[in-house]
Amino acid sequence: MAEFNDFGYVAKAFANIQEVVEKQGGNIHKAASMMANAIQNDKLINVYAGGGHTTLAMGEMFFRAGGLANINPIMETALSVFNQALKYLELERTVNFGSSIVKYYDLQKDDLLIIFHNIGINPATIDAAMEAKKRGVKIIAVASSHWQNEMPADHFIRHPSGKNLFDFADVCIDDYNPVGDAIVNVPGLDTPIAPVSNVVDFTIAHLLEIETVRICIERGIIPPVWCSANAPGGDEKNAAYLRKYKPRIKSL
Repeated sequence: MAEFNDFGYVAKAFANIQEVVEKQGGNIHKAASMMANAIQNDKLINVYAGGGHTTLAMGEMFFRAGGLANINPIMETALSVFNQALKYLELERTVNFGSSIVKYYDLQKDDLLIIFHNIGINPATIDAAMEAKKRGVKIIAVASSHWQNEMPADHFIRHPSGKNLFDFADVCIDDYNPVGDAIVNVPGLDTPIAPVSNVVDFTIAHLLEIETVRICIERGIIPPVWCSANAPGGDEKNAAYLRKYKPRIKSL
């Protein structure tokens, strides 16, 4: 029987995460300070993702054990992996679709919006960012400089403006995702396998939560945090947050 071999996947994924920790700590702190401000001012932290598997990062932050209770997912199932694959692929490339979602959630001046899209150039991402910016919303962007800088300027998946997500953000967090995403080459197969973007973006999401909670405690604020609904006493502990946020968060 052949011996297990991950072909360097874990080491490469850890190296990607370590690069984020070493180089993006300052930006994560700035973003977390904005998130702590939202908590201090009793505002929601809105989270959007520009299509496909990046929507899972939004899901990772919402109604999650140990996660912030004031997360408001700017949720559109049509863009997510829970839609048919070819359909969401078309919709994330459709101009004005992203702006219509932001309009529906009616974000206002000085609201906070986190946008995940590691590619950071497609219409559903750029239109959402443009609409949010037009409304005076503060934007935290989590994306890859590699995708934004290395994709051809005339590539068909780009927004017609040619803009990148980082062009609109108040704080940019680089996830250093490589173009193509998959990072493992198995001898005998020409196509790379084992994508890394979600592993890294989930980590960034939790680093943002950790730093936000730390800043809140430092300010003397108890941040709203969910307990596991599946653990003993979890429903009882969460009840007060549900009463507070259910009228304000559409996805609850």
